[in-house]
Amino acid sequence: MEPAAVSDLDLDQFRRDYRPAAVAPDIVDQNQRTIEQQLASLRLLSTDMCRPTVAGLLAVGKSPADYIPGAYIQFLRIDGESLQDPIADQKDLHGPLIELIPRLDTVLSANIHVATDVTSSDREARRPDYPIAALHQLTRNALMHRNYESSNAPTRINWFNDRIEIQNPGGPYGQVTVESFGTPDLTDYRNPTIAEVMRNLDFVQRFGVGISIARQQLSDNGNPDLELVAETNHVLAIVRKLK
Repeated sequence: MEPAAVSDLDLDQFRRDYRPAAVAPDIVDQNQRTIEQQLASLRLLSTDMCRPTVAGLLAVGKSPADYIPGAYIQFLRIDGESLQDPIADQKDLHGPLIELIPRLDTVLSANIHVATDVTSSDREARRPDYPIAALHQLTRNALMHRNYESSNAPTRINWFNDRIEIQNPGGPYGQVTVESFGTPDLTDYRNPTIAEVMRNLDFVQRFGVGISIARQQLSDNGNPDLELVAETNHVLAIVRKLK
């Protein structure tokens, strides 16, 4: 396969959506850079301005998975508690992060069930079986920290009747080890430019706190504690349903 070229980036989307989120309009006007120079300054294009970077393809690529085979999300809704049970729904979600994450958020919201409790107090209480904010944090964390360059596996979300499993290729990175994974305030970045892309697009607000926020959201909603399984080649987050 030929390597990706500038033509594989959606330059209209870059101008319309990504550039305004990443750079103030007055700075763009003052610099008078070419579109290639703008992309390179944001690390979305190689320094010789010939090839999109991995972050560039993920941010505004027309079809990122054409060049990064694992750059998509596989969603399975399973009617049971094991992978051997019937599949109720299956989706492969593709596209650049600027489109992929909103599509994923829609799928997650559509699968959440909100129960009404009229017995525990005088006022009607409505609680979801999973807090959507926790799922946002965990799925975006998976997309940010996964291994894109040496794994063709997608980020997988398996939604069982009793739990959700979120699995991404690539184990702990840098100062984060298998033993210390999930420790509050301990973080490192396999993909710092992808992290910057997600922050520019307002998909993350603060780095290094996603797991802590997810844990707090689950606790506040009454769900069991978040379970994390870290191996050298993958990370698995298990979210248990509200009982």
